[in-house]
Amino acid sequence: MADGMDRNAPIGVFDSGIGGLTVAREIMRQMPDENIVYFGDTARVPYGNKSKATILRFSRQIVSFLRTKQVKAIVIACNTASAHALEAIEKEQDIPVLGVIKAGAYTAARATANGRIGVIATRGTIDSGVYEQVLRDLNPGFQIFGKACPLFVPLVEEGLTHDFITEEIARRYVKDLQYKGIDTLILGCTHYPLLRTLLRKVMGEEVALVNPAYETAVELKALLTQKGLCHAPRMLSGAEEGLGAPASYRFYVSDLAAQFQEFANSILPYDVAGTEQIDIEEYGGSH
Repeated sequence: MADGMDRNAPIGVFDSGIGGLTVAREIMRQMPDENIVYFGDTARVPYGNKSKATILRFSRQIVSFLRTKQVKAIVIACNTASAHALEAIEKEQDIPVLGVIKAGAYTAARATANGRIGVIATRGTIDSGVYEQVLRDLNPGFQIFGKACPLFVPLVEEGLTHDFITEEIARRYVKDLQYKGIDTLILGCTHYPLLRTLLRKVMGEEVALVNPAYETAVELKALLTQKGLCHAPRMLSGAEEGLGAPASYRFYVSDLAAQFQEFANSILPYDVAGTEQIDIEEYGGSH
């Protein structure tokens, strides 16, 4: 076990808004004993059109907040923040810090047969070139084709995940990627797994869809196991002896708590009892 670290402490998860809930959902499914503290920066979303310096400042503020909750690990459940802030945050923290990009890239590298990989994401993630960089480090022969899909996030947040308008926009976005002959597509924004069914229809069965939210939860579980930081098995006493006690999930946002909670309840496997709004600017963002 890591020195002085409480294995029963929560996992901190943060995103620029609500998309990171897809990562939290996968952690809940794969590690039901783990407690989670989630922060969504709903006052300052989106991150995709902000500078690297601004994203790093925001990320440091959020990490400062999560550390007040005594988290044992932090997952940056945002592709844009993973691209621009993960490296710096990792160096500054003494607990495990994961992003969502490497796990997805590694999975795509294993999945592709022809070495032609597509990435759909926000403008910020595509412009950063981070997926291309990680994939080329794995295999310089890979051909990477990126496509920014800026309308997907608002469509998902409006609940239009199965709407014909969303399908038509998706067909326009991915048409170029289909012409490139990709056999693997990375869903490079945490909102996009909620469009998986629609994207499967548009892309066809022959293209592998990579969900970094799922792969990040797999990576987190392996990392916590390696470091001896997995939560102790939960047991209840008395009549319910032998049944797992419920994990604790706490949600914080920087704005629009009611809207966040409504969306969370629509995609998480249990009802969110409450969401607390905090002033994230109170937490240090410089280093």
